[in-house]
Amino acid sequence: MRVFISLLILALTGLLPKASNAQASITDSTINMFLFQAGYAGQLPAGDLSDRFGFNSNVGVNFLLKDKNNFTYSLEGSFLFGSQVEEENMLDNLKTERGAIINANGGYATVLLFERGFTLSLNFGKVINKIGPNPNSGILLKGGLGYMQHKIRIEHKNDPIPQLEGDYLKGYDRLSSGLMLKQFIGYQHLSNSRLANFFVGFEFMEGFTKSRRSFNFDTMSKDDSQRLDILMGIRAGWILPIYKRAPSDFYVY
Repeated sequence: MRVFISLLILALTGLLPKASNAQASITDSTINMFLFQAGYAGQLPAGDLSDRFGFNSNVGVNFLLKDKNNFTYSLEGSFLFGSQVEEENMLDNLKTERGAIINANGGYATVLLFERGFTLSLNFGKVINKIGPNPNSGILLKGGLGYMQHKIRIEHKNDPIPQLEGDYLKGYDRLSSGLMLKQFIGYQHLSNSRLANFFVGFEFMEGFTKSRRSFNFDTMSKDDSQRLDILMGIRAGWILPIYKRAPSDFYVY
């Protein structure tokens, strides 16, 4: 994955001058440009992931190059987080008969569970100019290959619980990761005035993950199962386009 990222960064660095020096007008021509995108997605899980988590939020950034043929090449990363954890039984072996966890001081502990994770992908896409204010706007199709990682974050800030601290915590957090496929279909809007630039659409992620922990303390075994972790939702965000304006005046000698 590091090799792919390095190659893409080199490609974007080499092509950026071409994008910023484009002399054609965005209003009537497809032009090279560099786009920085920041967005948010609300996502629902499917597949094996729905047994572990519920609805989650996803914030991400995308470094994208669009060429004069409206093809796009990008490096995208996102951070996913949520508070709906369905797989709560992994702490059952630490609970009393009344369903409580006792802290090191002998009192009842408050333990909170959260979803945490991230994705990283290399994407290829196409802008189809059927709608929009100019040839650089339109239906945006993207597909990507990348990496997905997620885990259960276990918090007990005010309660010392030796069984959930240090390396012991790794035996319960269900850390999983693996190869990911990604698809997006939506709309990209680049205004002629540069004032209103945004995107919105449907996004799908399929992670082919497995457990990265050598041992789960609650099951007293290693989890060797192959997972299909799916996330689907609507992503929308803001775009900062970088390109050089075409000259507004022309001189003939």
